[in-house]
Amino acid sequence: MDEDIGTLKEQRQEFANQKFLATPLSGLIVWLIVGFSGLFLPDRTTVWILFIGTGSIVYLALFLSKFTGEHFLDKQKPKNEFDTLFFFTVGQAVLVYAIAIPFFLVDYTSLPLTVGILTGSMWLPFSWIIKHRVGVFHAIGRTVVVVGLWYLLPELRFVAIPFAIVLIYVLTLVVLKNRKQD
Repeated sequence: MDEDIGTLKEQRQEFANQKFLATPLSGLIVWLIVGFSGLFLPDRTTVWILFIGTGSIVYLALFLSKFTGEHFLDKQKPKNEFDTLFFFTVGQAVLVYAIAIPFFLVDYTSLPLTVGILTGSMWLPFSWIIKHRVGVFHAIGRTVVVVGLWYLLPELRFVAIPFAIVLIYVLTLVVLKNRKQD
Protein backbone atom coordinates (compact mmCIF):
# COMPACT_ATOMS: atom_id res chain seq x y z
CA MET A 1 0.00 0.00 0.00
CA ASP A 2 1.23 3.49 -0.83
CA GLU A 3 2.59 5.16 2.31
CA ASP A 4 1.11 8.54 1.38
CA ILE A 5 -2.49 7.41 1.62
CA GLY A 6 -2.35 5.35 4.81
CA THR A 7 -4.07 2.13 5.75
CA LEU A 8 -7.69 1.47 4.97
CA LYS A 9 -8.50 1.97 8.64
CA GLU A 10 -6.82 5.39 8.57
CA GLN A 11 -8.54 6.29 5.32
CA ARG A 12 -11.91 5.26 6.73
CA GLN A 13 -11.35 7.45 9.77
CA GLU A 14 -10.26 10.36 7.58
CA PHE A 15 -13.34 9.90 5.39
CA ALA A 16 -15.64 9.68 8.44
CA ASN A 17 -14.25 12.96 9.78
CA GLN A 18 -15.56 14.93 6.81
CA LYS A 19 -18.57 17.24 7.12
CA PHE A 20 -20.91 15.53 4.62
CA LEU A 21 -23.08 18.57 4.11
CA ALA A 22 -22.91 19.28 0.37
CA THR A 23 -24.57 16.09 -0.85
CA PRO A 24 -27.54 16.01 1.56
CA LEU A 25 -27.96 19.78 1.10
CA SER A 26 -28.08 19.18 -2.64
CA GLY A 27 -30.70 16.43 -2.19
CA LEU A 28 -32.73 18.71 0.06
CA ILE A 29 -32.71 21.51 -2.53
CA VAL A 30 -33.72 19.22 -5.40
CA TRP A 31 -36.55 17.51 -3.49
CA LEU A 32 -37.76 20.93 -2.29
CA ILE A 33 -37.97 22.06 -5.91
CA VAL A 34 -39.81 18.85 -6.81
CA GLY A 35 -42.28 19.43 -3.96
CA PHE A 36 -43.00 23.00 -5.03
CA SER A 37 -43.34 21.83 -8.60
CA GLY A 38 -45.90 19.28 -7.42
CA LEU A 39 -47.83 22.08 -5.71
CA PHE A 40 -47.88 24.55 -8.57
CA LEU A 41 -47.13 22.80 -11.87
CA PRO A 42 -48.81 20.00 -13.81
CA ASP A 43 -47.66 16.43 -13.07
CA ARG A 44 -46.18 16.20 -16.57
CA THR A 45 -43.78 19.04 -15.72
CA THR A 46 -43.09 17.74 -12.20
CA VAL A 47 -42.09 14.36 -13.62
CA TRP A 48 -39.38 16.02 -15.71
CA ILE A 49 -38.23 18.14 -12.78
CA LEU A 50 -37.99 15.00 -10.64
CA PHE A 51 -35.99 13.09 -13.27
CA ILE A 52 -33.65 15.97 -14.11
CA GLY A 53 -33.35 17.22 -10.55
CA THR A 54 -32.55 13.91 -8.90
CA GLY A 55 -30.16 13.11 -11.73
CA SER A 56 -28.39 16.38 -11.01
CA ILE A 57 -27.95 16.01 -7.24
CA VAL A 58 -24.34 14.90 -7.55
CA TYR A 59 -23.48 17.85 -9.81
CA LEU A 60 -25.15 20.32 -7.49
CA ALA A 61 -23.25 18.72 -4.59
CA LEU A 62 -19.96 19.20 -6.46
CA PHE A 63 -20.82 22.89 -6.77
CA LEU A 64 -22.04 23.27 -3.17
CA SER A 65 -18.92 21.55 -1.82
CA LYS A 66 -16.99 24.71 -2.62
CA PHE A 67 -19.17 26.59 -0.14
CA THR A 68 -19.32 23.90 2.56
CA GLY A 69 -15.54 23.60 2.66
CA GLU A 70 -15.61 20.02 1.37
CA HIS A 71 -14.10 20.79 -2.07
CA PHE A 72 -14.97 17.49 -3.78
CA LEU A 73 -12.93 18.36 -6.85
CA ASP A 74 -9.77 19.41 -5.00
CA LYS A 75 -6.92 17.71 -6.84
CA GLN A 76 -4.57 18.33 -3.89
CA LYS A 77 -6.49 16.05 -1.50
CA PRO A 78 -4.79 12.72 -0.84
CA LYS A 79 -6.48 9.77 -2.52
CA ASN A 80 -8.96 8.03 -0.22
CA GLU A 81 -10.50 4.68 -1.15
CA PHE A 82 -13.68 5.57 0.75
CA ASP A 83 -14.27 8.58 -1.50
CA THR A 84 -14.23 6.08 -4.35
CA LEU A 85 -16.59 3.75 -2.49
CA PHE A 86 -18.94 6.65 -1.80
CA PHE A 87 -19.04 7.54 -5.49
CA PHE A 88 -19.83 3.89 -6.24
CA THR A 89 -22.85 4.19 -3.92
CA VAL A 90 -23.88 7.26 -5.91
CA GLY A 91 -23.53 5.15 -9.06
CA GLN A 92 -25.70 2.49 -7.44
CA ALA A 93 -28.37 5.10 -6.81
CA VAL A 94 -28.26 6.17 -10.47
CA LEU A 95 -28.58 2.58 -11.69
CA VAL A 96 -31.89 2.17 -9.87
CA TYR A 97 -33.53 4.31 -12.52
CA ALA A 98 -33.61 1.01 -14.43
CA ILE A 99 -36.30 0.00 -11.92
CA ALA A 100 -38.01 3.38 -11.62
CA ILE A 101 -38.45 4.05 -15.35
CA PRO A 102 -40.43 0.88 -16.26
CA PHE A 103 -42.78 1.42 -13.29
CA PHE A 104 -43.10 5.07 -14.27
CA LEU A 105 -44.17 4.02 -17.77
CA VAL A 106 -46.97 1.89 -16.27
CA ASP A 107 -48.00 4.38 -13.55
CA TYR A 108 -46.36 7.80 -13.62
CA THR A 109 -47.33 8.41 -9.98
CA SER A 110 -44.94 5.62 -8.96
CA LEU A 111 -41.99 7.95 -9.63
CA PRO A 112 -41.79 9.66 -6.21
CA LEU A 113 -42.05 6.22 -4.58
CA THR A 114 -39.39 4.46 -6.63
CA VAL A 115 -36.91 7.30 -6.97
CA GLY A 116 -37.52 8.43 -3.39
CA ILE A 117 -36.71 5.01 -1.96
CA LEU A 118 -34.15 3.66 -4.38
CA THR A 119 -31.90 6.73 -4.42
CA GLY A 120 -32.08 6.80 -0.62
CA SER A 121 -30.56 3.31 -0.45
CA MET A 122 -27.05 4.76 -0.76
CA TRP A 123 -27.38 5.97 2.84
CA LEU A 124 -26.98 2.43 4.25
CA PRO A 125 -23.42 1.82 3.07
CA PHE A 126 -22.61 5.45 3.92
CA SER A 127 -23.70 4.76 7.50
CA TRP A 128 -21.38 1.78 7.69
CA ILE A 129 -18.45 3.72 6.29
CA ILE A 130 -18.71 6.56 8.81
CA LYS A 131 -19.74 4.27 11.70
CA HIS A 132 -22.78 6.38 12.51
CA ARG A 133 -26.53 5.61 12.57
CA VAL A 134 -27.53 8.70 10.59
CA GLY A 135 -27.50 6.85 7.27
CA VAL A 136 -29.56 3.97 8.66
CA PHE A 137 -32.08 6.50 10.00
CA HIS A 138 -32.16 8.28 6.64
CA ALA A 139 -32.59 5.15 4.49
CA ILE A 140 -35.09 3.34 6.70
CA GLY A 141 -37.01 6.46 7.73
CA ARG A 142 -37.21 7.60 4.14
CA THR A 143 -38.44 4.20 2.97
CA VAL A 144 -41.14 3.89 5.63
CA VAL A 145 -42.38 7.47 5.21
CA VAL A 146 -42.38 7.35 1.41
CA VAL A 147 -44.29 4.06 1.27
CA GLY A 148 -46.77 5.29 3.88
CA LEU A 149 -47.43 8.56 2.08
CA TRP A 150 -47.69 6.83 -1.28
CA TYR A 151 -50.60 4.77 0.06
CA LEU A 152 -52.14 7.38 2.36
CA LEU A 153 -52.11 10.37 -0.01
CA PRO A 154 -52.38 9.06 -3.58
CA GLU A 155 -53.57 12.41 -4.94
CA LEU A 156 -50.60 14.24 -3.35
CA ARG A 157 -47.75 11.88 -4.22
CA PHE A 158 -45.77 14.59 -6.03
CA VAL A 159 -46.14 16.95 -3.05
CA ALA A 160 -46.24 14.93 0.18
CA ILE A 161 -43.41 12.55 -0.68
CA PRO A 162 -40.89 15.22 -1.79
CA PHE A 163 -41.62 17.39 1.26
CA ALA A 164 -41.27 14.37 3.56
CA ILE A 165 -37.90 13.60 1.98
CA VAL A 166 -36.92 17.25 2.55
CA LEU A 167 -37.81 16.88 6.24
CA ILE A 168 -35.68 13.74 6.49
CA TYR A 169 -32.80 15.63 4.85
CA VAL A 170 -33.21 18.47 7.37
CA LEU A 171 -33.01 16.02 10.27
CA THR A 172 -30.06 14.24 8.64
CA LEU A 173 -28.20 17.52 8.14
CA VAL A 174 -28.75 18.49 11.78
CA VAL A 175 -27.34 15.14 12.91
CA LEU A 176 -24.39 15.35 10.52
CA LYS A 177 -23.62 18.91 11.59
CA ASN A 178 -23.71 18.00 15.29
CA ARG A 179 -22.16 14.53 15.27
CA LYS A 180 -18.93 13.93 17.11
CA GLN A 181 -15.99 13.18 14.93
CA ASP A 182 -12.82 11.50 16.15
